Amino acid sequence: MMATSPAPEKVESNGHEQHETKSGTASVHTYDGEDILGLQDLDPALNRKMHLVNNAIDEIGWTPYHTKLFILNGFGCVSHLHSPQSHELTTLARYAVDSLVLLLQGVIAGQAFREFGEKGYNNAMTIAGYVGMLIGALFWGLGADIIGRRFAFNVSLLLCSVSVIIAGAMPNWPFLGLWIALIGFGAGGNLVLDTTVFLEYLPGSKQWVLTLMAGWWGLGQAVTGFVAWGFLVPERWNCPSVDVCTRQNNMGWRYVMFTSGALVFIMSILRVTVIRLRETPKYLLALGEDAQVVETFQFLASKYNRHCSLTVDKLDACGIVLGTHSKNRFSFAETLVHLRGLFSTPKIALSTLLIWVSWGMMGLAYPLFYVFLPSYLASRGANLDVSPFETWRNYTLTNISSIFGPLLAGLMCNIPFLGRRYTMLIGTLMTAAFFFAYTSVRNGSQDVGFSCSIAFCLNIYYGTLYAYTPEVLPSAHRATGNGVAVACNRVMGILSAVIATVSNTSTSAPLYICGALLVAMGVLSAFFPFEPYGRRSS
Repeated sequence: MMATSPAPEKVESNGHEQHETKSGTASVHTYDGEDILGLQDLDPALNRKMHLVNNAIDEIGWTPYHTKLFILNGFGCVSHLHSPQSHELTTLARYAVDSLVLLLQGVIAGQAFREFGEKGYNNAMTIAGYVGMLIGALFWGLGADIIGRRFAFNVSLLLCSVSVIIAGAMPNWPFLGLWIALIGFGAGGNLVLDTTVFLEYLPGSKQWVLTLMAGWWGLGQAVTGFVAWGFLVPERWNCPSVDVCTRQNNMGWRYVMFTSGALVFIMSILRVTVIRLRETPKYLLALGEDAQVVETFQFLASKYNRHCSLTVDKLDACGIVLGTHSKNRFSFAETLVHLRGLFSTPKIALSTLLIWVSWGMMGLAYPLFYVFLPSYLASRGANLDVSPFETWRNYTLTNISSIFGPLLAGLMCNIPFLGRRYTMLIGTLMTAAFFFAYTSVRNGSQDVGFSCSIAFCLNIYYGTLYAYTPEVLPSAHRATGNGVAVACNRVMGILSAVIATVSNTSTSAPLYICGALLVAMGVLSAFFPFEPYGRRSS
């Protein structure tokens, strides 16, 4: 009499089906979840293989390797965090938390400009940082889809750290701007790659953790605040005016750069020595390296005592993947392949465009609001004069507040009736409300309170958008799409810095336009065509 296999027992878990087959005392779980782009008219072989790869990732589950990735990818976020900026470099008391701008250029620009005789374009460091991040986002984004995630992941943060240290030794304003741009170039790669690499190892039921990574932004900002608080307050390291300012009595900003650069350098070394990143399986899959995909999973399963049923034969049976790369990967045709891949179906094209528009709108709305805010508040009698000690104390408090926005967002986006899209909607509406309320500020205490509230609420939106972007992009073109999204943000950031220089900031109309843009961003997010909750990235 032939023995038959027992029927599998299906168990639902956060939108992912787990099939448990019992045999004696042993049980084997197989996973068969829904993929975000699984129903799109894409390469059928790639779809089938991606489904098997996602099943394998779910089968292995969360491991200590993921914990390392979460922490050390977060270090990448720490290296390119927000900075307090103003349209007047002599009044750094305005703690605008500029969206994803290098923390250091805004922190040190005032004292550095003073030391160099206040000659030149006073917003040059802002422009340099944004230009560097714009080029970096495009370069590392395209590069990660062409040559792989691993090289770009390891090199970009190291380049950033070395540039920070060298920038601290610069003898004049133009050379400082050059190295600030190089810092931005390296940091621009971090933002693109941190989420991409982490996501491509994440089990489907844990993708909400990607939103939590944005909490590292606030931690990095807070560390920067403490460093600036220590070095930019003592009079012996900070000259009071341009007339008496020399390198010897104005070393504070240089100490900030050296200290921060050393911290980031340590992080970059830890990335290489602790994680020892293997190329992500989804990149290898698009490259057609099925054997390496299986080898990566078997390595993780063996190291962490997990089961993995994926084999090369199963992947081979799905067919050959076509159209993810050109014949020559180091050609202009390769770039076109990745750009076209982001518009492969009408629904994916709409999703890509809405994401890019959202990043661009945020890059304009938030910094521009703070360009016009100081003059507006002064015209209504606000008294916000604070000492350097209070400036950096308040900056630190504001950035500590921003840590908790992504933490709340991570919980919200895992609630079925909210998901990612309505979490972003709620975050932008709350931020817009505080934007409009901020115009009533009349003293320093109110200023700190509203700054903390805005930092918290904005990071609900930003943290979710930061995670949502790579989640819904096709894996073969994910880094390119992510890089262009970040580049859109940088272009608008450059525009806001130019507006800060040439416009009349006494008018209040732009304040309300910026608030309206935030509301529009929230409404736009509600119409994003894909909802990742309960589904796995493709």
